[in-house]
Amino acid sequence: MLLPDGTLLVGGREVAVVYFRAGYTPRDYPSELEWRARLALELSCAIKCPSISYHLVGTKKIQQELAKPNVLERFIEKKDDIEKLRKCFAGLWGLDDSNAVKNAIERPELFVVKPQREGGGNNIYGDDVREILLKLEKGGSEESAAYILMQRIFPSADPAFLVRDGSCHQENAVSEIGIFGAYLRNKENVIMNDECGYLIRTKCSTANEGGVIAGYAVIDSIYLT
Repeated sequence: MLLPDGTLLVGGREVAVVYFRAGYTPRDYPSELEWRARLALELSCAIKCPSISYHLVGTKKIQQELAKPNVLERFIEKKDDIEKLRKCFAGLWGLDDSNAVKNAIERPELFVVKPQREGGGNNIYGDDVREILLKLEKGGSEESAAYILMQRIFPSADPAFLVRDGSCHQENAVSEIGIFGAYLRNKENVIMNDECGYLIRTKCSTANEGGVIAGYAVIDSIYLT
């Protein structure tokens, strides 16, 4: 229940924090009931983790928009910081970019098609890239808007020992590091914005996907020499 002053009640008790363990895919909202519940959460005074802004910025479509010229300048003042960020971007295009789509159909091995999904097992690689792009060209712009096209990254592989189901085996592997951050704000002020650790996911170099929960990767740690 949402009170007029923004207080969110569940079982008669006020909710202080809303943590979204789900709510990231369309199947989490099968009816209008779920959308109304999400709206009530967003309108409440409870702390949302993530906020709707951070939820949206984590989607593939918003990442593609941020990669467009002159978009980062709306949010970041320092030119040096903008250039550093842009150096980290892979190529990202909407499927309304006919040149990018044409290149991907001709050289599908150099691209990845990504839907608005999280958790691994959703991206499209190899010859399937050509197949889905040709299918979406026939389907129209509304269906195409659910995907983005990304330049495929080819990281260097190194030997690693991976443990799965209690057994250890050596593979050529690639790793991805993510930095954890703690960020808390209200409408006026940033209360906390701190780095607080890291996560490394390692997978076989021959694997396309990289989700740990999906079974493609393992949790790893840094070895510095």
